Amino acid sequence: MPCERKTMRYGHSEGHTDVCFDDTGKYIVTCGSDGDVRIWESLDDDDPKSINVGEKAYSLALKNGKLVTAASNNTVQIHTFPEGDPDGILTRFTTNATHITYNSSGSRVAAGSSDFMVKVVEMSDSSQQKTLRGHNAPVLSVTFDPKDEFLASASCDGSVAVWKIEEQTQVISWPLLQKSNDVINAKSLCRLAWQPKAAKLLAVPVETTVQLYQRDSWAHVNTLSDDLGTQAINVVAWSPCGKFLAAGSIGGLLTVWDVESKLCVERQTHEKGYTVCGLAWHPSGGQIAYTDTEGCLGVLDGLSSSSSSSSTTAAKTSYDDLFDDDDDDRPMDEGVSEGARSPAKNPGDEDDDDDLMPATGRARNRSAFLDDENSLDVLQCPIKETLQSKNVLVYRMMWNSVGIVRGYNDDQDNAIDVEFHDTAVHHAMHLTNSLGHTVADLSQEAVLLACPGTDELASKLQCLHFSSWDTNKEWMVDLPKGEDVRALCLGQGWAAAATSALMLRLFSIGGVQRELFSLPGPVVCMAGHGEQLLVVYHRGTGFDGEQALGVQLLQFGHKRRQVIHGEPLPLSRRSHLSWLGFTAEGTPCFIDSEGVVRLLNRSLGNMWTPVCNTRDNCKGKSDHYWVVGVHENPQQLRCIPCKGSRYPPTLPRPAVAILPFKLPLCQTTTEKGQMEEQYWRSVLLHNHYGFLSSSGYEIDEEGQSQAQKEQQELLMKMFALSCKLEREFRCVELAELMTQNVVTLAIRYASRSRRMALAQRLSDLALEKANQLQGEEPQEEEEEEPLQYTRRNTGPKTGFQLWLEENRRILLADNPELEETDVIKEAMGRFRTLSADDRLVRCLTQVCVCASLINTWCYDTLSVREMIYLLD
Repeated sequence: MPCERKTMRYGHSEGHTDVCFDDTGKYIVTCGSDGDVRIWESLDDDDPKSINVGEKAYSLALKNGKLVTAASNNTVQIHTFPEGDPDGILTRFTTNATHITYNSSGSRVAAGSSDFMVKVVEMSDSSQQKTLRGHNAPVLSVTFDPKDEFLASASCDGSVAVWKIEEQTQVISWPLLQKSNDVINAKSLCRLAWQPKAAKLLAVPVETTVQLYQRDSWAHVNTLSDDLGTQAINVVAWSPCGKFLAAGSIGGLLTVWDVESKLCVERQTHEKGYTVCGLAWHPSGGQIAYTDTEGCLGVLDGLSSSSSSSSTTAAKTSYDDLFDDDDDDRPMDEGVSEGARSPAKNPGDEDDDDDLMPATGRARNRSAFLDDENSLDVLQCPIKETLQSKNVLVYRMMWNSVGIVRGYNDDQDNAIDVEFHDTAVHHAMHLTNSLGHTVADLSQEAVLLACPGTDELASKLQCLHFSSWDTNKEWMVDLPKGEDVRALCLGQGWAAAATSALMLRLFSIGGVQRELFSLPGPVVCMAGHGEQLLVVYHRGTGFDGEQALGVQLLQFGHKRRQVIHGEPLPLSRRSHLSWLGFTAEGTPCFIDSEGVVRLLNRSLGNMWTPVCNTRDNCKGKSDHYWVVGVHENPQQLRCIPCKGSRYPPTLPRPAVAILPFKLPLCQTTTEKGQMEEQYWRSVLLHNHYGFLSSSGYEIDEEGQSQAQKEQQELLMKMFALSCKLEREFRCVELAELMTQNVVTLAIRYASRSRRMALAQRLSDLALEKANQLQGEEPQEEEEEEPLQYTRRNTGPKTGFQLWLEENRRILLADNPELEETDVIKEAMGRFRTLSADDRLVRCLTQVCVCASLINTWCYDTLSVREMIYLLD
């Protein structure tokens, strides 16, 4: 079967690709990590039609004029072919689908996902779905039995399983593959293939061989191998006649076997040794299209699969004739290109490059399946892990600062465990999950659970109110028929449920139904803290890979109100929402898939300010941090490091790391930039004191005072730096942020630095601040001042006079019966009791203002540090 290997051409950006032919063989259709589907009339087509299906496209299948694609928005989409018009969404997953395929008639589509599930969906009615559960890791590939009775799937849990579709049961499972935690780390994509027409054999790529299993008996009947194949086989495909099997390997080797004789009848090598990740036969059987992890498309032409005799004849030819390459004089060991061969190793070397070789890329490119910083979007399940000791599926329903809710599901038990971080709150609970709850929330008062509805039973909301003082600690509510719970949330004395009917239902913690209102779009997630409820929903379809999300912030205090009225939620470009919650102090915050943490800035009209980027602390592109808590005081972001993953494992319990906050200000490597970042970060992260105080909560006044002191110290340091740089205008800008007392120190520093013009402007600013403070106080009736006090208006004020102005209100409040003369006497008595440092602060302004007015220099030995000390 000698054939021609045509020169490959660029099709997509670097990363995972997939390929198929249309029913007639007129078009080659490819998809790639750039999110495009391209329709080629031939390999020489210089202007293929392009259809964008999302940010990334992971798999595609085509039959009966319907193109289905697995895109990065966790959906399987339908497009008309070849027009490329959107024709709806076939099904959805909680994470991205990794592989999709049609059955032989085109009436069904099977899709495997990183959330461990396989779905079989009817094309005529997408609501008719069958879900195959049993894998304990992301699904690598799926394939239909041509008779539409069975379906085979491969998974990162190391197993290849066969399912009875109608009964949704697993017929058999073989532990054939090397285990991995996600698709990107799998040694092979293990793209299975079922023999067409006869449907007798299931082909499974295992390491460097293809294992053949017989239908019905499920016995292993044959092994196809090639002595020159040294790298794991990634994908296999049957010829339309079912007599030949083609395989593509990680090292770029393309092999075709005659299955009956088990002879290799064709062998080609990728021109650059890149991984082959897509493989498809032409309907006529005379051509094979293949794609690699660099986004290129290639074709093997001139294949003959009409009869087995031709293959037998070809198999008898010499090995030299089988290599259809330009260089006929090279030695036999060059049958695999340099890029495909593993590097030579010493006997003592412990590293094995093959063990590290990803399924979809070369050893140098571990993230070829999704080649960017978001490469783990499709490859991790956020809530499921496998217990190795027994066949138990463990799925984490939620994890917050109170505790963890885990679900367990095996043949004997379906239960929920609730574990509290602080056992003083409540002891751990083990609950029977007879209703099939899939959503949960946990607070200091209760556990809230919900299950989806079925044709017979309504969706139910169940609450275990363990803080109740009576004996009835459980209540349950049935939702209206056809309405399912989509998200849950608990707060202080209330519970909320968002439903599929775009409703938000509010309950008291004891089970009383309260407010009910409609949401503007499908809910994405909710979070609660005290009397606050934060809701994020879809506002519409985003453009160019963006998400269009809206956010509402509700407050359920004595004065119920809506704080944020559905404004857009700002995300990083081409990212999605990863985490939503509140800080320990009650400030809303969220994290997107780019690792950017944003905090609600209440002092800026409820705008969102970025305060950290977790990606800055990651060592590798595929590493991430999973946020579990945010604290404003102390400034800490509590996260779980996820090596090569987006989500932490359930077991064993992972360790928590602390990340610092850092505002993305410009030039933070300079002294000026560092101090600016520290100041504005302190201002932002201490806004919660004002919010808590206005909401009637007790606050840490000492902590608030210390924060204000630190901010004023930073302003004084920036002021001194600006003076040294001769930036006097900038000095005045900084002084506007200072308190009146610190402006006094700034005046002193400016005079000491012989900057009389600056000192004069600062003196004017200090007077404005004093007038503003007086204007804020209640106006009192003017009284005639005694003679000895009238000199205040004829010259600079003394330190005592400044002190009296600031403390007059306090004196009058303590002694309302005193006359003006008695007030001055009382003030002088108290002023004498002040310490020397406190008196010095009051005297500085008088000295500096006098110096600026008469243009004289006041010599002093106070440093910036000593001035800052006076703030204490």
